[in-house]
Amino acid sequence: MFPLVVDLRGRRVVVIGAGRVGSDKARQLLDAGALVTVISKELLAPLPAGVDAFIARAYEFGDLEGALLAVAATGDATVNDAIVREANERNVLLNVVDDVGRSAFYFTANYRDGEVLVSVSTGGASPALAQWVRNKVASALPRNLASVASRLRAERTSLHTAGESTENRPWMQRVEQLVEEL
Repeated sequence: MFPLVVDLRGRRVVVIGAGRVGSDKARQLLDAGALVTVISKELLAPLPAGVDAFIARAYEFGDLEGALLAVAATGDATVNDAIVREANERNVLLNVVDDVGRSAFYFTANYRDGEVLVSVSTGGASPALAQWVRNKVASALPRNLASVASRLRAERTSLHTAGESTENRPWMQRVEQLVEEL
């Protein structure tokens, strides 16, 4: 596994299945700025506001065209098999809910404070354990990290604008100072 933060703003993502899990995955993807299309024969749970499109029908080959990511949350192994085949053919990263072996990526348990994101994964072994670890880490962090990140971004931008390098600077000391200060 390789942890990676991906900018999904404006990128097409497809969620197949509109039950509780599919709706929750759609919400997480929307929170990241993705353009989310949900495809499902039935709407079994309320969809989050902001879904780009809801297509009320069964999955069909071709539904993943142009998608960066997809989520199969159908609960139907035969349908998931077809989704896996299309995702592999189109090089679409796929998460098959509750099927670690066929997933190219996993959702993580996240804590966010502004631009600071702490993400915990168990490689699909246990979402509950990932959430537990996330909560422990979050409770140990100071609550001003968004302000610290904002200040550090401004300082780095100022240095770059002045034509100076940001390398070889005592950033750890500056972080400690800002955490104390803010």
